[in-house]
Amino acid sequence: MLTTLGLSAAEKNIVIVIADDLSPTLGCYGDMAAVTPNIDRLASDGTLFRHAFATTASCSASRSVILTGLHNHRNGHYGHLHSYHKFSSFPWVKTLPVMLANAGYRTARVGKHHNGPEEVYFFEEKIPGNGRSTVEMANNCEKFIKADSEKPFFLYYATSDPHRGGGTAAELPHKPNRFGNKPNKGAYPGVKEVFYDPAKVTIPPFLPDTPETRAELAQYYQSTSRVDQGLGRLVEILKKTGNWENTLILFTSDHGMAFAGGKTTVYEGGLRVPFVVRNPYQKERGTSNSAMISFVDIVPTMLDFAGGYDAKNRAAKPALASLKKGPYRFHGRSFLPILAEKNPEGWDVVNASHTFHEIQMYYPMRVVRDRKYKLIWNIAHPLPYPFASDLWAAPSWQAQWKKGPSAPYGGKTVREYIHRSQFELFDISADPNETVNLAPDKKYGPILEEYKAMLKNFQRSSQDPWILKWKYE
Repeated sequence: MLTTLGLSAAEKNIVIVIADDLSPTLGCYGDMAAVTPNIDRLASDGTLFRHAFATTASCSASRSVILTGLHNHRNGHYGHLHSYHKFSSFPWVKTLPVMLANAGYRTARVGKHHNGPEEVYFFEEKIPGNGRSTVEMANNCEKFIKADSEKPFFLYYATSDPHRGGGTAAELPHKPNRFGNKPNKGAYPGVKEVFYDPAKVTIPPFLPDTPETRAELAQYYQSTSRVDQGLGRLVEILKKTGNWENTLILFTSDHGMAFAGGKTTVYEGGLRVPFVVRNPYQKERGTSNSAMISFVDIVPTMLDFAGGYDAKNRAAKPALASLKKGPYRFHGRSFLPILAEKNPEGWDVVNASHTFHEIQMYYPMRVVRDRKYKLIWNIAHPLPYPFASDLWAAPSWQAQWKKGPSAPYGGKTVREYIHRSQFELFDISADPNETVNLAPDKKYGPILEEYKAMLKNFQRSSQDPWILKWKYE
């Protein structure tokens, strides 16, 4: 069994808490509307990353990256697992729960999983729990957490909040639970529903400030507070069972909020995520870290904490990977050594790779982003931008759609949102809301070519099949 930092195995527990469709709309990120005291306390006792990114704003594909350390175009999970979508990872892929089990960990998951095949994403225990009933989920984990065992544990706690519910465009405006919310007397066990005034919510720059948007955001925030209460209860259990001071907790979301302009896009609203890490052995607490990190960095970091990471080769140690050809190289690296730093050097570039959401939504996009510029390659740009069923039906979108192509939608028009250029180049330092596409401007031609070359290098190094599109389309 592996050990690290002179600690015994049982002193290296890992908990990953992952919300569903949550942007950094939290108190610790400066959102004055959000009531998220438990997440805020976790941030004050750990490290808050201000520039954390999903690699794709699609549930299954994003979660596959979180658990493999590989971009989804490499691990094979191009889109959704469930129903007729049918995407899943290749059999050769080694995931975090499998590698940690090889290191002597007990592993369990509760809530939303959304990845396959089962043998690749294998957890020893599947703890029951309604992903909306966050406190109940935490309570259901107590038996696993306090089990009498010399082994450390890895718990993957995944809520279904604040993902919006289903329904048609006609139904949704009259549907009180489109974010899974309930009136207080019918709240989920242990949850005290927090209600928000639509007039006081924070409107992200990529959304229109309309009554429909405000009404939906009030429900989104209510669902977010439920996530916060679930985390609070989980922390209580860790403390009660004596595991608080030997458990690393990572809190994040699979991608940004479920509104058009967020989820399924590679705009900032889709890729920016909350990201808080509490390492119990870190002396410095309450750190705000400026490093640009992404989901490909999670697996290397968790293995590093567990003592199973080969930093030189950016791979799992051979005993964990159990592959005939030896461990493969992760697309990311461990951020464990920089957790206590405020402005670490060498963490200034991230990439994104999106291909599908639902099976009918083919719209591959590749991204390179640093602190100055962001380049998006819309590979299928002649196609109209596809909509997830829940986003199309959302009143916030429908209200603007019905006004016509010239209607404003955040910093764009409805037409601009649906019909996109082949390349979108943004001066992200001066234009963080991605309002002006510089790609058509000849003055920026050399910069465009420079970032195209960076994008090709990323695709080449990560073995992206879509790199072929440069040659024949």
